[in-house]
Amino acid sequence: MKLKRKFVEKPWGQDILPDIFSHKSDKRIGEIWFEAPKGITPQLMTKYLFTSEKLSVQVHPNDRQARRIGLPHGKAECWYIVDAEPDARLGLGLKNQASATKLKTAAILGEIEQLIDWKPVKKGEFYYVPPGTIHAIGPGISLIEIQQNVDITYRIYDYGRPRELHLDEAMAIAKLSAYDMKYHQEVPTDTSISLSLGSPFELFQIVGADDSLLPRTASKEWHVIPLEGSVTVRGKLIKPGECGICPRLSDIDLSKNEKSLIACTT
Repeated sequence: MKLKRKFVEKPWGQDILPDIFSHKSDKRIGEIWFEAPKGITPQLMTKYLFTSEKLSVQVHPNDRQARRIGLPHGKAECWYIVDAEPDARLGLGLKNQASATKLKTAAILGEIEQLIDWKPVKKGEFYYVPPGTIHAIGPGISLIEIQQNVDITYRIYDYGRPRELHLDEAMAIAKLSAYDMKYHQEVPTDTSISLSLGSPFELFQIVGADDSLLPRTASKEWHVIPLEGSVTVRGKLIKPGECGICPRLSDIDLSKNEKSLIACTT
């Protein structure tokens, strides 16, 4: 099926979206969600994000930590960078090992940005963000985010915006160390490639109609996000800026595909 697009206003969003969305508004759009019909809850959630300001510094729990508070699972996510301004940055992990007390104090004093490792980012990069990773997205970035579908975020710092912080919860689960660059990849523009590293879902960039890289295991859910060309999912044409979902690999027709992201549960 083709998922419905929802344009979400954010103070840190962008005024102008790429042409593929054909969306005109006087509001800042920060996210585009792809939503299933009522009564269907996908295991994964796919979004586009567009930033003009920094997003909050935050962290998500893993499966074990999430189940302790009654949630079905934690929240792993990944970012495929669609575009980035020359000075764009992502905050991932800490520059140096720090204690929870030092990190919490820095957040309270408004000094936590100095502890975070702000990495230059450019179009065509991929980052997997394991649960427990302290992270933030800087301004001037457009990306596709694929994540476990659960609403659980602990905000550590929000630049004075009037939103609730969750310092104690965050300090209990945060990895107080550097980001492991094994989770980063430079994605070739014209090659099919696996982008996953044993996370709760797998992600692939597929160029052309060859699906030999995709696993034949009994995944329950597939998400298809065309970047160039189009893909047919259970008879529905899915174009760039859209997302299709289906239960089987055999439901996906790549005959008109030029380049797509395809995610599946594991």
